[in-house]
Parts: sequence; C-alpha cells; structure tokens
Amino acid sequence: MRVAVFDIWGDYAHFRKFYTTSSPLTFSFPPPPTISGILGAVYGTDKNVNQYLDIFGPANCKTAIRILNPIKKIRIGINLLESKGTNLRVPMSDKNLAPRTQIRTEFIKDPMYRIYVAHTDDKVMDVLGEKLFKHEPVFSVSLGLSELLANFRFVGFFNYEIMADQKPVEICSPFTAENLMPAGLEVEVGKKYFKERLPISMDRNRVVSKYTDVIFEPEGKPIKARVLIYQKLGTGENIAFF
Repeated sequence: MRVAVFDIWGDYAHFRKFYTTSSPLTFSFPPPPTISGILGAVYGTDKNVNQYLDIFGPANCKTAIRILNPIKKIRIGINLLESKGTNLRVPMSDKNLAPRTQIRTEFIKDPMYRIYVAHTDDKVMDVLGEKLFKHEPVFSVSLGLSELLANFRFVGFFNYEIMADQKPVEICSPFTAENLMPAGLEVEVGKKYFKERLPISMDRNRVVSKYTDVIFEPEGKPIKARVLIYQKLGTGENIAFF
C-alpha cells in the first residue's frame, strides 16, 4: 500500500467552523472534506456536481495531515458588500446608503501542512501524483477561501503498513478521539493538547454525515499515545487517517 505526500502552505488560511455565524472562527487545519476539495482542485474534478466529494471521499480515499508551522490565529476585519436586491445600484460614493458590513474574521497566519493521501484506485493516485510532481493543478489551490491562494510541493510516494499493536507510539498527525484507547494519551512536558470537533464526511449536497473530535498538538509536535490503528510509513513517520 502506498501514500502520496505533499506540503501545502500560504499566507493565510480560513476553515470556517460550522457553529460560528456573525464572527467566523477557523479550524486549526483543514477538515477532511476541505482536503478532498484541495485534492479535487489538483486532480480536476467537476465543480458543478461536487464530484470531489465522491472521488476523494472517505469511501475511496483516506487522508491524514501534519501541522508543519505552529498554529497562529489572528482576527482581521473584512468589508462585505451586499449583493442582493437593488443595492447594487446604490452609488459606492454614497456613504449613507452603501450596503457594507465589516465582519471580524479569524485567520491562520503562515499556515503550512503536510497532507497524506491513500486511494483505492491506482489510476487516480498516478494522475494525482503526476499533477503534484509537475506542479500542474487543474484549478487554483486555496486554503479554505478562494482568495487565500496556496502553493504546494510534492514530497513523494511512500509505502506504509497498517499497525494495530496498541503500543505507545508517537503519532505525528492529528487523530480522532474514537481511535484513542482508554487512558491511551501519554501527556508530556512541553506539549499542548487540543481537541476540536470536525466534519469528517460530506455528501454531494454538502450535507455533513459525520462529525468527530480530533486531538492534535498545535505546534506540530508528535503526540505519544496508544491508538487502535495507525499507519507506519517507510520514512518512519506514524500517521493516523481520519
């Protein structure tokens, strides 16, 4: 079994939390449906029918992510313009009538991640790997919002084996709480332990079918834990697919 690995980074990222409205907050890293969207942009899936959610959904594709840059969150005021109804005919110079609203939005500053992808279809893996290697995505790659363009670098293909020895190991990727064994987390000095509830799977109508808690270290340090299952790469890295 093999996994395709690539790094992705940008100036800012925003992965909107589903429970925020007037003041949008961001997840610390892209949830699996967002990773599927990034893969779909590189591969070139049909945007009109959300094809990426099928091709790179959890039924066919397994993903994991590693935090390479420490998570730094900032808030920036974003000017939004009303684009419905007759407001577009309002002169922009008219300060009393211009339909603008400023929203404080949370962003991740200088994000950088390593994404691991394993697919059941070798042809899809080959095409995806070629586009990553040649740096030729079909669509522009972004980090959550279309304005937040990203760059990426192909690391390579690596073999991996599935491990279920349930011994304490250092996992370098965030992992789901349901994968953690009872009292399996070994807390170490100098590390931080965060938990966020993420959407895991989504259908073509963009309806989330599963949420789960994910445990991670915000500075990207590996977490020592006993998990039910993890993947050991030929590089020596231990990851856990979502």
